[in-house]
Amino acid sequence: MPTSVTLSDVAREAGVSLATASRAINGSANRTVRADLRERVLAAAERLRYTPDANAQAMARGRTTSVGLVVHDITDPYFSSIAAGVTGAADAAALQVTLTSTQHQPEREVELVRLLQRQRARAVVVAGGRHDDDAVNDAMRAALADYVAAGGSAALVGQPVLGVDTVVVENAAGAAALARALHGLGYRRPAVLGGPPTHLTARERRDAFTDAFAALGAPVDPAHVLPGDFTHEGGEAAMRELLAVGADVDVVFAVNDVMALGALAAARDLGVRVPQDVALAGFDDILTLRDVVPPLTTVRVPLVDVGRLATELALEDHEGEPRVRPVPTEVVLRASTPARTA
Repeated sequence: MPTSVTLSDVAREAGVSLATASRAINGSANRTVRADLRERVLAAAERLRYTPDANAQAMARGRTTSVGLVVHDITDPYFSSIAAGVTGAADAAALQVTLTSTQHQPEREVELVRLLQRQRARAVVVAGGRHDDDAVNDAMRAALADYVAAGGSAALVGQPVLGVDTVVVENAAGAAALARALHGLGYRRPAVLGGPPTHLTARERRDAFTDAFAALGAPVDPAHVLPGDFTHEGGEAAMRELLAVGADVDVVFAVNDVMALGALAAARDLGVRVPQDVALAGFDDILTLRDVVPPLTTVRVPLVDVGRLATELALEDHEGEPRVRPVPTEVVLRASTPARTA
């Protein structure tokens, strides 16, 4: 048998998850494997002539009491709220949280997961939507598989494409519901600040919003769908571009609240009144909105609950296929989108 046999091969041969195979062979500081499953894994390893990795065994038996959290931007209230949920769940399990940030560079996620593996974190939670980039996703999938093979566990907040338990925000349903609510208030000429074209969360929200308005007989002009970074600066730049061309729109939907706040800043700087001249809506219901004038219409995501659920998934002992936990959203209408009288 070739020496390139991996732990994944053993797991497949034994008909168990990679995490179970790792615990059966490498051991674990805090989890056990049923005797019958352990025997099945060890028998499969013997048949395949698998040689355990001594480093992986040492890591699995000597993990710390930390949970690693990987976010895209620690200054973004979206991620700070998720971090609050992660911290709460970790506290309940007598664990501490190690927080890391990609700074909106998707390729850094792999580096950070590898770092947390070297630090022997017990579990890792990755928060943030995926990009439409097969190479980056494949690399991240491999990094998480290696992490699990070394005795750790992982969960994701975003799209379920990395082979681990995932908390999925119902982005499309929320954006479509927002479109229907705005249409019901009398809006017929929407624009969209759509975020990065390859960002799957931005795409889900953007497409669902435009599809819903089209279904209601008020299609969004493609020229009024503007890309931009998933940041305050991205929303500000996209709003400036929209207003610079004198677009005939009555409501602007930014695919996240941080972009919406940037759009509000741009409108004020240019002397455009919200909501008198143009209405504005966002998505997420971040805490910062409590201090915004006018209060911003948005789609509420229970972000603290999302972080807590992801951490609980990462810490639970689970066999079988990766689990997907959907999280519903809720439209919150506020003063930035009053009913139109004409």
